[in-house]
Amino acid sequence: MLVPAVAAGAAAELDAARDACADALGVLAASRPDRLIVVGPAAGPQDVRPYPQGAYGSFRGYGVDVDVTLDGTPTVPGDRAARSPDDELPTSLAVAAWLLAQVAWSASPIEGLGVREPLDADRCIKTGKDITTGDDRVALLVMGDASACRTLKAPGYLDERAAAFDAEVARALATADVATLAGLDAALATDLKAAGRPCWQVLAGAAEGAGLNGALLYEDAPYGVGYLVAAWS
Repeated sequence: MLVPAVAAGAAAELDAARDACADALGVLAASRPDRLIVVGPAAGPQDVRPYPQGAYGSFRGYGVDVDVTLDGTPTVPGDRAARSPDDELPTSLAVAAWLLAQVAWSASPIEGLGVREPLDADRCIKTGKDITTGDDRVALLVMGDASACRTLKAPGYLDERAAAFDAEVARALATADVATLAGLDAALATDLKAAGRPCWQVLAGAAEGAGLNGALLYEDAPYGVGYLVAAWS
């Protein structure tokens, strides 16, 4: 729903969230990274799947004629026909590509990483640690919903545990609390349809020991789904 063409008449409801995303990307750009890694939940047999800069994504499955590439450059008409659906970005990384295009990201090369749902916490944390091995400066753009069970009309219906779960994640993101993210209950996250859990734990692994500070830029539950935007630096 962050992509206005998908949200259609409800697009204005998430203007503040889009502004917060742009602010968070500004923080990442200001860190002058050597590379940006975009992490997002994905389906499929691979636990962790890399996507190269320029990988293609689309929102045609949502009934809109919007295509993206992971580097934020415009797609070429007719190019989609030459691409295999198996190589298409998962929705989470396609949304990230759209956000990067809105700010004309040029601060560094970009890589994508799709994380299978559900993936156990230990593997997620190890993946995060592996990302930061080496001497180059790495920035992460981490995608993923909080719970989808905040109201009766939410995609997952109302679950009384959802608000507390989202509040715990919000506190962790606001304070760069890697221990809380690393310790999130994977089974509860699955029950609440919180697709961001594996990716937040990748973040926890990457940020462990880095001494980062956090800021929560947006917190709300439009459509009964938890939306959180934070920046760590």
